[in-house]
Amino acid sequence: MGSFAIKAVAKSVPQKIVTNDDLTKVLDTSDEWIKRRTGISQRHIAVNESNTEMGVKVANQLLEKSGIDADELNFIIVATMSSDYQTPSTAASIQGIIGAQNAMAFDINAACSGFVYGSTVLNALLAGNPGGKGIIIGEEKLSKLVDWHDRSTAVLFGDGAAGMLVENDGSSSQILAEDLKTYGQLGSSLTAGHFPEDTPFGSNEKQVSQYFKMDGHLVYNFATTKAPASIQRALDQAGLQADQIKFFVMHQANERIVKRVAKKLSLSMDKFPLNISDYGNTAAASEPLLLSELVDKGKIKRGDYLALTGFGGGLTVGTMIIRY
Repeated sequence: MGSFAIKAVAKSVPQKIVTNDDLTKVLDTSDEWIKRRTGISQRHIAVNESNTEMGVKVANQLLEKSGIDADELNFIIVATMSSDYQTPSTAASIQGIIGAQNAMAFDINAACSGFVYGSTVLNALLAGNPGGKGIIIGEEKLSKLVDWHDRSTAVLFGDGAAGMLVENDGSSSQILAEDLKTYGQLGSSLTAGHFPEDTPFGSNEKQVSQYFKMDGHLVYNFATTKAPASIQRALDQAGLQADQIKFFVMHQANERIVKRVAKKLSLSMDKFPLNISDYGNTAAASEPLLLSELVDKGKIKRGDYLALTGFGGGLTVGTMIIRY
């Protein structure tokens, strides 16, 4: 694999915070019910801020932290399932706003596995481009895909963005293993953004919904079996033991899922940091949000081994092992 040197990490979340108590005013629920089932206390909701605007804030922070000019970027990849438009892509919009005139820009959609999938794509692009520089951002405005009258899904999701700037500089900070799997036969168990078809020439009479629909039991079982299996395959590929990993930076879908994965791997929760209480499930933004927080707090040092794992819509699962 090529060099994948992480030069900077950054995050941006909307100012508005919606607590569990706030949700009790619009849903038949309670703070205790939500916390017990999910581990979530609050989430950030973008009211007057677009997905693109959150991404621009992250991109500008990354450039400032790394001391790199926008026109030095070769690639901008955005992992999202909630872009502002079908076209232009969020990445293209960010590229234009920050003035990254030399960067190829595009979005990918692998839902909650998107950041891991996007990072592996960026790794492949950089491998053939010595000195190349790229940004990968996971960002979501999931609040527009939530039915705020459905307590089974409305309590789960939040908005936010985070990412990293990476360079192929030949250093030791790189991806050591990648494990990506897709289970399309299970795709209908977690859906969002299905819009009705209506043309002058006919319409689709099937009832569809733009809002999240989820078979919670199936998705829970999927996550708690496929995620630990993916982690183990990636560890084997990297030639590492689980106890050599400083942190398992997992998608923050549900606290119970993370605890179950830790138990299946016979590992202490000390290795599985959580921030779901503050942000909820932010899909593709989830892992980079947590990574950025850990770096900002000084909990991750250069040379640490990390396992980043995403799982969700598609259904998809992905793990990458990196040496930070």
